[in-house]
Amino acid sequence: MKKIASFTIDHQNLEPGVYVSRKDTSPAGDVITTFDVRMTAPNRQPALSISALHAIEHLAATFLRNHPEWGERIVYWGPMGCCTGNYLLLNGDYTGEDIIPLLKETFEFIADFEGEVPGANPRDCGNYLLMNLPEARMAARDYLRVLENPPTSYPQGPETSSSC
Repeated sequence: MKKIASFTIDHQNLEPGVYVSRKDTSPAGDVITTFDVRMTAPNRQPALSISALHAIEHLAATFLRNHPEWGERIVYWGPMGCCTGNYLLLNGDYTGEDIIPLLKETFEFIADFEGEVPGANPRDCGNYLLMNLPEARMAARDYLRVLENPPTSYPQGPETSSSC
């Protein structure tokens, strides 16, 4: 089988940052930009715990979909299987630099969040007990430091897709 683009990124040199993973065009002609919101260095830093990543997913998705400027452009926010970050899909043609202010707002929201995680109940979530808000807040604070000067280009070659 042909190697998919997701596995052509050198994860040994990938640092936390904000990367354009891919740009697709819908049948209607809309551009969908997929971002690799990489929170830890793969295979060199500890992965995020599943419970922290799950809380980040609930908080970020809620914040982003309710954002007054960007909410209508949000297609998807969700965790990477390798637990080193998240994917953000936006309707439109964007660069990593375009969304850094939005990501700063999102991670400030998560870092400061107190109370019940939205959707963390048996009716709204299939694994509502798998949440760790304190750990999510700590990971968000760590990532805010990355967002001060994040890499936005993959360490090798042309723009390609990244996952785990």
